[in-house]
Amino acid sequence: KVDIIQSVDSVRLLEAINKEAAKLGIIQDILLEVNIGLEESKSGFLPDQIHPVCAEIAKYSNIRVRGLMAIPPICRNNTKNHNFFQEMYNLSVDITAKKYDNVWVDILSMGMSDDFREAIVCGSTMIRIGTAIFGARDYSR
Repeated sequence: KVDIIQSVDSVRLLEAINKEAAKLGIIQDILLEVNIGLEESKSGFLPDQIHPVCAEIAKYSNIRVRGLMAIPPICRNNTKNHNFFQEMYNLSVDITAKKYDNVWVDILSMGMSDDFREAIVCGSTMIRIGTAIFGARDYSR
């Protein structure tokens, strides 16, 4: 019932999505979440885990990896964000060159309301700009 699942952050989740997609008789498109800033507070595969995961994707016959997504650490300096975004872009290029089965990297989801311009400069094809549209979240509720 969804077009793409954007935040697949573990092998356990890959297995669960594959199982449910098989029940429905579909191939589910996903994005692998990368913890590009190596933050303990965030989920996602570490950058050095992405290639081994991509190599194993072929065994999940009801999943198709369409790309990567990341939310880098909050940075006051756009240069630092640029480095994280560039690292994500480089990772996507490396994955594409390897030609893993069931892995296409035509989507690179990175960039939010405060840093989307820098993300686009670095190759982002999908941005998340909810705050720019709807305003800041009210966490007091």
